[in-house]
Amino acid sequence: MAVLAWGEGAGSPAISEPVQNEDFYNRVRASGTGYFEVGSSVVDRRMGLEYYSFMYGDGHLEMDSKSAVSNRAMNVQGTLNGSSAPLNLLEDVKMSYSGETPMVGMKYIHSNDFYGGIGAEVQEFFEVTEMEKIQTTYFASTDPASQVSDPANASAIRGGSPAHLVGMDLQSSFNGTWQSDYRWHKIFYKDIKEHQTFSGVFDVERSLRFHENPTFDGFKGL
Repeated sequence: MAVLAWGEGAGSPAISEPVQNEDFYNRVRASGTGYFEVGSSVVDRRMGLEYYSFMYGDGHLEMDSKSAVSNRAMNVQGTLNGSSAPLNLLEDVKMSYSGETPMVGMKYIHSNDFYGGIGAEVQEFFEVTEMEKIQTTYFASTDPASQVSDPANASAIRGGSPAHLVGMDLQSSFNGTWQSDYRWHKIFYKDIKEHQTFSGVFDVERSLRFHENPTFDGFKGL
């Protein structure tokens, strides 16, 4: 099991939220045998978010996937280490695959510092003939108290907000190759990189977080 957590700092304030909310929710359940393609992308410069996910294969697939995206963080509530937290993106995936033809997939998430993010990015790739996976991907960049006028209430809300946050939690068993790369780059003063490749038959558990926030009360267990 790998637990990776980098942070915290006060360099990038949370992004102010607009008055008008924009929300997206998607739920997919699939069970069957044959060819499939599943992909999604979310690019929102006002949140500093770039997210891409895609996979395809030809075999037996069982999948339960749900995702939510909002520019108002209070509209997407996630549970991280037992703590409820407002998020801008949350994706939960439970799936299993088996087939003679490998299933190939990738996932990429980036908190773009040019648009107010923290410069953290995570990329993973897999090519497997068998896989069971439970994975949660989450992202937070906006200030959920942006439109709150009462100072005490705003302070309490900010104390429960993890922005900025980029993270993935993974439990997976597979036969094939799984590769991941993480990077957190701050021009002139920070450059953190990590690479992992597993090829063969493996069980992997991983909790990964890039976190930068001066007021968040913290995650239980970290």
